[in-house]
Amino acid sequence: MSLRTIKISLTAIMTILILSVPASCKKQAPSDLSAESIIPAPLTVIATGGYFTLNKNTDVYINGESEELKFIGQYIADRLKPATGFDIEVKIASGNEAPGSVILNLTGDGKILNDESYSMEITRQTVKLSAASPAGIFMGVQTLRQLLPAKIELSTLQEGPWKIPTGTISDRPEYAYRGAMLDVSRHFFAVEDVKRFVDMISFYKMNFLHLHLSDDQGWRIEIKSWPNLTIHGGSTQVGGGKGGFYTQEQYSDIVKYAQQRYVTIVPEIDMPGHTNAALASYAELNTDGKARELYTGTEVGFSTFAARKEVTYKFINDVVKEIAALTPGPYFHIGGDESHSTKKDDYIYFIEKVQEIVKSHGKTVIGWDEIATTKMTEGAVAQFWDKAANAQKAVEQGRQVLYSPAKRAYLDMQYDASTKLGLHWAAYIEVDNSYNWDPATLVPGIQKENILGVEAPLWSETITSMDDIEYMVFPRMPGIAEIGWTPSMKRDWNEYKERLAVHGERFKAMGIDYYKSKLVPWDSIK
Repeated sequence: MSLRTIKISLTAIMTILILSVPASCKKQAPSDLSAESIIPAPLTVIATGGYFTLNKNTDVYINGESEELKFIGQYIADRLKPATGFDIEVKIASGNEAPGSVILNLTGDGKILNDESYSMEITRQTVKLSAASPAGIFMGVQTLRQLLPAKIELSTLQEGPWKIPTGTISDRPEYAYRGAMLDVSRHFFAVEDVKRFVDMISFYKMNFLHLHLSDDQGWRIEIKSWPNLTIHGGSTQVGGGKGGFYTQEQYSDIVKYAQQRYVTIVPEIDMPGHTNAALASYAELNTDGKARELYTGTEVGFSTFAARKEVTYKFINDVVKEIAALTPGPYFHIGGDESHSTKKDDYIYFIEKVQEIVKSHGKTVIGWDEIATTKMTEGAVAQFWDKAANAQKAVEQGRQVLYSPAKRAYLDMQYDASTKLGLHWAAYIEVDNSYNWDPATLVPGIQKENILGVEAPLWSETITSMDDIEYMVFPRMPGIAEIGWTPSMKRDWNEYKERLAVHGERFKAMGIDYYKSKLVPWDSIK
């Protein structure tokens, strides 16, 4: 071979190598952690331009022997395994973790129980999630899930890569109480449905689930000292279906499941109105001593306990005692709304007496805003749903308010006139209307320090299945969650709807049947 031929060959080889560089060695475009579609939006995000990648060597490391931390570690490992196919284990951190590791770093001494703040440091090598309490770690884990591609939520093996932009996140909630309410009285929902609801709200960092356990149409929790409440009072529902109820063991199972996801159950026994199921079960609770017929309609305001009978308060004491013993959370909801058949003086007498009963069992009272027309006990909370004047009365008594304005936060309200489910007595509530409000400015005279938080109720007159629940809750619930978590100055509808659109794919991956609002640019997301 001549020298000239060798030179030509070398030139050809170099040309091939140079041309192949863009295909095999091209640098990745810088990432932007601040552009990720996290809901609720974090307090601060700083991007550093690189990528962290889950790989076959990924494990979850915890720094210590905390059982709660071990549970959270296993929780996230179990969610990463199916889609990635990686054999992810939970291990004790040693300081020599392999690239691709997720580290859960508990910085507190175990005495801080409800601190939900967290920080996340994402480098090319590791994700380090730090918090002073397990609750904060759990909140950060939800952010971590949202930083991964939506297909991480699928239960079948998916193709990677599983990349996360690098940077740091510092985050904490604006309000202590961020919740949803599920009405299991008008239509009954099984334990597994309630657990799925817990999973859905906890994914968006909601931390309270208010269960509406009694109403005119059904009594849904076993009371051992008054068994006919469920045998008879729980036997039907709206439309005449078979109804149902939770045994105390099933209720305890729900409470434990929610606790493990840092969701506190708030049980509600609505009274003195909305009580026909109880009045049909025990004649002595009626003013005339005659048992009522079971009710399967949807009208309100016609029922009332006998407010001046001592047996009524023995009954309520027994009910509160049994439920309080099963419920580790601080709150007990006494209802108090729409008691149109209760005389005003009887209503005041009743509510004030029941508040003392609840207090005697170590719980803090929550009631719908009508309870502010009575003398509220120390610490009692008025849940504002209807009348701003009642919320103001609560604040005038030095009490806090929980915000659930029906015109903004009621998830059973129809999106528009074409919505087949739900009602519209309060308003039609499109996704922008459910998002565009600020608790701190909604009612004159009520400041942020007067507000316990926000709650999105789902009443179930027209809701009969899990698909119905999902359709009415999504996509409005994530916006209510953001109102409760993210400072108002960082919230903007035009920016939020773009983040929400990205979550459309995540809803699908999670099997959520959602309303595809025309106000959200779902189809622009590739």
